[in-house]
Amino acid sequence: MKVPFRISNPFTDFGYSLALLALSFASLAQSQPSEITLSLNENPYGPAPGVFSRLEAEKGRLSRYTGDEGKALVEAIARREGVSPEQIITGEILEQLGIYLGLKGGAGGEFMYAVPGYPALVNAAARVGGKVVAVPLNANKSNDLAAFRQELTERTQAVFLVNPHNPSGTVTERKMFHDFIHEVSSRALVIVDEAYLEFTDDFQGRTAVNNLREGDNVLVFRTFAKAYGLTGLSIGYAVTTPSLAAYLKNQGLGNVHDLNRLSVVAALASLEDRSYLPRVTQAIQSERQRWTKLLDELKLPHTDSQANFVYFDTGKPYAEVEDAFRKAGLRIGRAFAPYATWVRITIGLPEENSKAQAVLKRIVAKPNR
Repeated sequence: MKVPFRISNPFTDFGYSLALLALSFASLAQSQPSEITLSLNENPYGPAPGVFSRLEAEKGRLSRYTGDEGKALVEAIARREGVSPEQIITGEILEQLGIYLGLKGGAGGEFMYAVPGYPALVNAAARVGGKVVAVPLNANKSNDLAAFRQELTERTQAVFLVNPHNPSGTVTERKMFHDFIHEVSSRALVIVDEAYLEFTDDFQGRTAVNNLREGDNVLVFRTFAKAYGLTGLSIGYAVTTPSLAAYLKNQGLGNVHDLNRLSVVAALASLEDRSYLPRVTQAIQSERQRWTKLLDELKLPHTDSQANFVYFDTGKPYAEVEDAFRKAGLRIGRAFAPYATWVRITIGLPEENSKAQAVLKRIVAKPNR
């Protein structure tokens, strides 16, 4: 199947030194078997083409600290989110945030999150004395908001939600999610990781920034690593209340001058290209529909994923399934307890998905041991 659009190659557009580096990698690749990585929820289409020309223009400024570019990025993010620049905290800050909140809450301060899930923030809080409160997913493998309510105590420092969730890809119903945040944020900070929200059917309607604009005590985290294809440059940001943003900045978070210069200009170029992101997300959504159709045909239970990956039950031990994919040259997501027969596969390029689907058909056709 043909890729829906062409992505510029950074090594051919980014100068002689990087071209040499590319040749080195190519030589290394020839000595190793080719492998398709569908395990880390990366964007297979890469960044917007304008990112590469912006990086090329920065070659002569690598000896300089990040300056006005950082301010321009913050202002661009604020415009996108419909908030003031003072409410933006730049950087991949989840672990740092967990440490600061853990210290602020003191020993035994509680940090709630859904399991299986993404534990970076709560694990960081635990390292400095915080107590992790794990809330299992509901029957649909979505955030169990009723269970979160039951676990709230006077010691709860933060409720950490991922929407769409990882590894299930599920989203919580809009109004239910909005009302939950409004209610709970009066008792504890609500942190919402929206790393995959661009892949959903209604970004503007689902984002918890809507709660923030209404005055709720919420922090929303986003990353350029997923839909924008800047995984290797490691840059994200948070949007929160002016008071919390000021506090966190006073603690050392969100200083744009500490960011990698190339990350800043790449993120800015990504935001400036208004046409590229819809094309990428539509391509992912189309392939996600193809995956869902196959899973239904194979009668394999699966979640209603709104992310750039699918999550389904093969009915076979994960190790057996992973081994079959690996032998076919495909790397899939790790296992997530307690779902011992479930598999997460990142949505790749059409031809990569076709190969993975062919392997899955062979796995399903093979009798259980």
